[in-house]
Amino acid sequence: MHKLICIEFHCHTYASPDSLTSPLALIEAARRKGIDRLVVTDHNTIAGALEAHRLAPELVIIGEEILTSRGELLAAFVTEEIPPGLTPQETIERLRAQHAFISVSHPFDTMRKGGWALEDLLEIAPLIDAIEIFNSRCLSPKFNLLAQAFAQEHHLPGTVGSDAHTCWELGLSRMFVASFSGADELRQVIRQAHFEVKYASPLVHLASRYASLRNKGRGKHDFD
Repeated sequence: MHKLICIEFHCHTYASPDSLTSPLALIEAARRKGIDRLVVTDHNTIAGALEAHRLAPELVIIGEEILTSRGELLAAFVTEEIPPGLTPQETIERLRAQHAFISVSHPFDTMRKGGWALEDLLEIAPLIDAIEIFNSRCLSPKFNLLAQAFAQEHHLPGTVGSDAHTCWELGLSRMFVASFSGADELRQVIRQAHFEVKYASPLVHLASRYASLRNKGRGKHDFD
């Protein structure tokens, strides 16, 4: 039996307007916590992921959390940054052109930016690789339960993620899969993934609010 590797599929650095975590601190936390692969998914930029990848190319997968005109997409193996505000279809088309792996972050979370209307999610379901079925930062379990039901109904594999904006959140929700190299191999192994999930304290949103205020003073736009 092949050894499974541990993945954190959703995390942020100070390249996101609601995080103060440096790429180096994120990498050090991942190594302490036994995480084998780290998908860095900053809001609408790959700058933090590129910095992290330069520091630890064997650990870091370059990703991006992209706000489309309808909701957020969560991509891994991104080679070219995708700007926010495009239609979901155009965003997916650009991600497909670079062979990225495409999931949908916290699709039913109506308490945050990036949630999806059901009709819009149904429209893109045939075009994506997965649904985020558990996000540690969701304030209500119903949001994750709805995502799990949608994935099951539409025969989509699931991803889970801590959505960590601080180091101590990292690894709250982990995926365990067979070793892979690149998006195509990830698509092959994702349906056999095992998960360990845990909710973050609601206080993490205060940390993000503080980060947003700090970063706004530096000229970064508030995401919340």
